[in-house]
Amino acid sequence: MSIFGKGYKYHLGYALSGGGAKGFAHLGALKVLENNNLKPDIIAGTSAGALAGVFYADGFAPDEIKELFEKKEFREFVTLSIPKRGFFKSTGLTNFLKKNLRSKSFEELPIPLKVVASDWEKASTVVFDKGKNLIETVVASCSVPVVFHPQYIDERPFVDGGLLKNFPVSVIREECKFVLGINVSLIVPILEKSSIISTTERTFNIMSNSNTLEDRELCDILIEVSGLHKYSMFTLQNTDAIMEKGYTSATKVFKKEKTKKIVDRCLRYYQLEKIVKKQITKIK
Repeated sequence: MSIFGKGYKYHLGYALSGGGAKGFAHLGALKVLENNNLKPDIIAGTSAGALAGVFYADGFAPDEIKELFEKKEFREFVTLSIPKRGFFKSTGLTNFLKKNLRSKSFEELPIPLKVVASDWEKASTVVFDKGKNLIETVVASCSVPVVFHPQYIDERPFVDGGLLKNFPVSVIREECKFVLGINVSLIVPILEKSSIISTTERTFNIMSNSNTLEDRELCDILIEVSGLHKYSMFTLQNTDAIMEKGYTSATKVFKKEKTKKIVDRCLRYYQLEKIVKKQITKIK
């Protein structure tokens, strides 16, 4: 609200990076943010960040999101197909989102959300933030090229947002006074065993990291989750361990003096916002 500063549309925004199954680290980090009484006014997510972001924006707590995925396997979210444009269709993921999301459109989400995908034909980044195609845009943002078929939206093919914008800080930077970014996709060592999937993962990891440099510098608070090198993007066997890595990395960042100062400013803002809203209600 403009009465609180320079006219930013939002006070605090979260930017969540892509990273496949490593995205469960977002949930651990989000728990730390909640423990510090922070709440986002808007969320921007790419790929795994869009998946974690849509559930969080829909009102699910981090542990509730993890429970949705417990005892699930990668094959439950995909359908094997003739590899014309990708080895798998994202049918299972689409059905999973339809079954579990309470909101069916961007407008219904309690917290505004921006989903980043890549236009396959125009080779450009596209940000979705309105309309009833909420589920389709999240699936598109998660559709890693070669591994998955593109997701069609309004008859146009879209693929993983990480192809061009894996860390969507710039997507909300100008609208937010403060941006907190969580990056779960750091460069990892080459796996000993090589396969088509591991080669694709390595290629995508290098490529997506190359487009995060500018966005890293745009964060007011940057949480980069380390220790995820032994976990694959495409397995759901280590969700607890990955989530713990996110919790540990975020805890370290929140011990820094700079972070504490920003948190204090956000908490003061919440108090002022509450007072102003109460006065507006009385006037009405």
